[in-house]
Amino acid sequence: MAEKDLKKLIEKALDMRNSSYAPYSHYRVGAALEAASGQIFTGCNVENSSYGAANCAERTAFFKAVSEGVHDFRRIVITGGADDGELQYASPCGICRQVMREFCDPATFEIILAKSTEDYKTYTLEQLLPESFGPENLL
Repeated sequence: MAEKDLKKLIEKALDMRNSSYAPYSHYRVGAALEAASGQIFTGCNVENSSYGAANCAERTAFFKAVSEGVHDFRRIVITGGADDGELQYASPCGICRQVMREFCDPATFEIILAKSTEDYKTYTLEQLLPESFGPENLL
């Protein structure tokens, strides 16, 4: 993948933070998910006064993609941080990692934690979810 394509993906994730609904935690997260086809699906975190009804940015992006029939993914960029603070490397929660595992090859799917287009870290899903449980375990 070209570096400019990665920068565009990071910019989309950064932009999605602006759509975040985070009145309780004040921690805004944006995500940009790239399908194997190159199509991009975005998401933001959506909180709820009943905390369990909240949804993370990563899952929002995945659910949008799956609802449109897409099940094959290359990588995701995640950006996050407090309303009044600097961006952090916003690592996906355990539930999001498990959702990724449902649809992605742990060895090749990339998770990019970005503070900016110049400041980011890249991991494979396998690195962030070792010894994972996936659909093949149920066969």
